[in-house]
Amino acid sequence: MIPQPHSDTFLRHHLWRPLLIFVSCVLALEFSSFDLWLADHFYHWEGGAWRWRDAWLTEEVVHRGGRALTGMAALLLLAALLLAQFVPRWRPRRNGLWYLACATLGAGVLINFLKHHTHVNCPWDLVRYGGDRIYIELFAPLPAGVRPGICFPAGHASAAYAWFGLYYWCLRCAPRWRWWALGGVIALGVIFGLSQQLRGAHFLSHDVWTLGLCWLWVTVLYLWWYREPSPSRLVGEGATG
Repeated sequence: MIPQPHSDTFLRHHLWRPLLIFVSCVLALEFSSFDLWLADHFYHWEGGAWRWRDAWLTEEVVHRGGRALTGMAALLLLAALLLAQFVPRWRPRRNGLWYLACATLGAGVLINFLKHHTHVNCPWDLVRYGGDRIYIELFAPLPAGVRPGICFPAGHASAAYAWFGLYYWCLRCAPRWRWWALGGVIALGVIFGLSQQLRGAHFLSHDVWTLGLCWLWVTVLYLWWYREPSPSRLVGEGATG
């Protein structure tokens, strides 16, 4: 049985509780020094320089390889959409695949938009870590004459977290796989995020914001997408799982 998206239990577990955890985490990070404390430890552990910035594992495997991996996933999704459009046996999956495509693309667009409209710098740009820019907190105003950074939220982590829609796609079409999908996306996002922190590209809070925003986006879209569930559509999608 497919859970009804607008039930109190569904909203509590998928929207309100994650929102509360997200807000608590970002407030704790914003009003503490944990971001700097963690980056300081990474920086000093690497010998007073971001030695992992151009390392083979972090740059070639996780950064470039990760982008190639998510790019391949996007191509597979496109292929599935084409099959659902033109192959009769795939048509019952079409609505769910369109949700997944819009969820993934929308999450990426949201994070990219915010990156170009916030003023946060990467750790490797800061004077504290050998750069030439000052540290400015997220909610602090940008001082006059200071060039804004384009490092927030975390773009590379969003390449993984944008796929949170896989959880909801599985929930409708293959429920037994939903936790594997969720766990896989989170694991990949943590790997991407930690790698970028080791390179000096992001603070921890950047990844937390990205995770939270992507989850909230795909959840709100899911609630809108299935706002008036059709019994025939539910039977069709459920039968494909």
